[in-house]
This record gives sequence, structure tokens and C-alpha cells, in this order.
Amino acid sequence: MIHELRIYRIMPGRLPAILKRFEERTLTIFERFGIRQVGFWTTLVGPSHLDLIYLLEWESMAERERKWGAFAVDPEWLAALAESERDGVIVAQAENRLLKPTSFSALQ
Repeated sequence: MIHELRIYRIMPGRLPAILKRFEERTLTIFERFGIRQVGFWTTLVGPSHLDLIYLLEWESMAERERKWGAFAVDPEWLAALAESERDGVIVAQAENRLLKPTSFSALQ
């Protein structure tokens, strides 16, 4: 099992817009592609209140490449992205890490 940690630094004032996009559009598209989310978080205490952090779960790198690639060019996703950014860009910076669990990790 591979986990993908994604951290989005959101433009000031735009956190509600990305939360709405995920809740109302993106998660439905994820489900259609079989993209499994482990969880989503915002920062309660930490260096930035402008971060959206989420974790995806993949069976393999091949699954990730296939499903993420299809998601990235999906017309419904591209329409949701464009619609949500009518008032300006939402994500200032994106970071992702592909994580391999240790032998003692609760998540395998």
C-alpha cells in the first residue's frame, strides 16, 4: 500500500472555496475514478492556517499513475476547477509525497 500526502498552501481568503470544491465536486469525481481518500485536514495549530492537507491511498504506483492521470484530464474535473477559480487562483503552492509504510506502521 502507498499513501500520498498532499499539502496545498491556499491563497489568503480562498480556503472556503477549496473546501467547497472538494466537498461538492472533487470527492464525487474521486469516487467515480476509485480514488480513495484517507482523510482531509486543516491546521488548528501550526505554522500556517492556509494549508489543506489530505491523504490518498493507492494499491501501487501503477494504480496511482492510471487513476490520477485519468482524473487530471477528466472534463468534469476541469470544469469544476475552472468554475471554482472564476474569482481567482485558489492554490498558491502544492506539495505531494508518496509514502511507503514502515513495518510497524498502523497504516499498511
